[in-house]
Amino acid sequence: LEEQLNAAGVTSFAQSAAWSASDISEMSRLLSFHGRIEREDWVQQAKILAAGGKTEFSQRVARGKVQSSKNDRP
Repeated sequence: LEEQLNAAGVTSFAQSAAWSASDISEMSRLLSFHGRIEREDWVQQAKILAAGGKTEFSQRVARGKVQSSKNDRP
């Protein structure tokens, strides 16, 4: 997902924190994620993370409780 977002030009939480409804629609189309961005409230979470805060999900990632957070990458 990170690679797909980066390929679409999204490289920071501040960028997704500023997404408009049109941006969300376009990202949903590009990522084939119909409704997921809204369901998971990516914009609000990005605002919190861009301001240096933590979300429930970011805390799970930090604890290694999310598959993508496991340190198995080369």
